[in-house]
Amino acid sequence: MSKTDINILVTLDENYIPYLNVMLFSLLHSNPDCRFDVYLLHSGIPETAVESTRQILKDAGRLIPVTAGDMGLQDAPTTARYPREIYYRIFAARYLPETLDRILYLDPDIIVNGSVKELFAMEMGDYFFAAASHTGALIRKFNEMRLDMEEESPYINSGVMLMNLSLLRREQKPEDVLNFIEKRKNLLILPDQDIISSLYGSRILALDTFRYNMTERLFMRHAPFEKRLTLAWIRRNCVIIHYCGRNKPWKENYIGQLDVFYRETVARMKGERKDPSPW
Repeated sequence: MSKTDINILVTLDENYIPYLNVMLFSLLHSNPDCRFDVYLLHSGIPETAVESTRQILKDAGRLIPVTAGDMGLQDAPTTARYPREIYYRIFAARYLPETLDRILYLDPDIIVNGSVKELFAMEMGDYFFAAASHTGALIRKFNEMRLDMEEESPYINSGVMLMNLSLLRREQKPEDVLNFIEKRKNLLILPDQDIISSLYGSRILALDTFRYNMTERLFMRHAPFEKRLTLAWIRRNCVIIHYCGRNKPWKENYIGQLDVFYRETVARMKGERKDPSPW
């Protein structure tokens, strides 16, 4: 039986390679009927650093490193948490081969818990991106004022994004991004998603947050009041679990319950947990 071909994008520096490997292992484990082309947009990761990543992919896919130019990003604000690589996903359509018409971007701090085939095949129409939002009405209003966003525009989490590359190549203007950075660089808090939400709000297709971008904060906020939202429900229904923010499951001081999915994946990688079927 032939496998479904799916394009994956990651953008990171060398420090995140170990966590990328865990994410990719979970992706392969949960999608045995797919083959993945994983494009790594970077600015200087040596080939020796990704040997372990290639070993994980093996016959289930291939790693395709792409060295990204600055695209005028020399003055873009960066921090230890938000290196320059976070901006590369904004310009993915410029960096990646023109033969690609869509790609699924995934942060490395993710566990894939289900099939991504339906997400990848989603009809996008005239939308540039498909992404989920974690913000409530109050935070959305704050972001509208801070970033001069259109009223009721979604403020998205950029950790999971389906990208309409063919449309972005035709219509995205890099100078709009650079001008926005120059004008508002002192106001940017989460730079890449600030930019994407502000410039392309009307061109973002909303994803089901509970299914495609489940987080510990979301679980904590809803689990006490919604009996259906249990760990068992998450195992059955959540495709992507995202450890966004500073609360990372590889740290000893993790707060919450969703680290169980990360720990189970690491155990599988080490051969300590062998299930007859995916989770």
